[in-house]
Amino acid sequence: MDLQNITLVSFGYFEEDLIKSIADRVKQEFNFKVNIKEGHLDLSEFYDPGRRQYNGTKLLKEVDYLFSTDQNKTLGLFSVDLFIPILTYIFGQAYLSGRTGIASLYRLSNERYGINADNKDISDRFAKEVIHELGHTLGLVHCYVPTCVMRSSTYVEDIDQKSLNFCLKCREEISLRLI
Repeated sequence: MDLQNITLVSFGYFEEDLIKSIADRVKQEFNFKVNIKEGHLDLSEFYDPGRRQYNGTKLLKEVDYLFSTDQNKTLGLFSVDLFIPILTYIFGQAYLSGRTGIASLYRLSNERYGINADNKDISDRFAKEVIHELGHTLGLVHCYVPTCVMRSSTYVEDIDQKSLNFCLKCREEISLRLI
């Protein structure tokens, strides 16, 4: 695989420090150059009024079409509530062994769960989700190691229990795929 770098595309307003923190953590975990870009989409096209959420599958397809290249892994960063038809909500989504993923900050804040705001919590959770989705683009499936960033997350508490890092098995799998 001839991976050149990782591109994070910000859709909507994010604190500059948050995006830089995410990029630094991604760079540290993957050891690739990480670019940050701003992207613009009319999100109303992806809004489902019946669910009052945004269709993750359609957004992923659009980000892939408009912003991805074969030399990069691209991850779209959003702050809207995402769903796929078979799930109530998702934190993110990616094409397995593809070039594109998406992640959303929407359900990651403490306030959503009646807990005091904590910028570190939201930054850690978002970084884990971004790294997780990028792992899928590199061909990794969900892992059963409790602390591996590739473990599936149904609830925000699941994200909190994971580390920011791949377990040894997942790291080895990535290394083999990048040869």
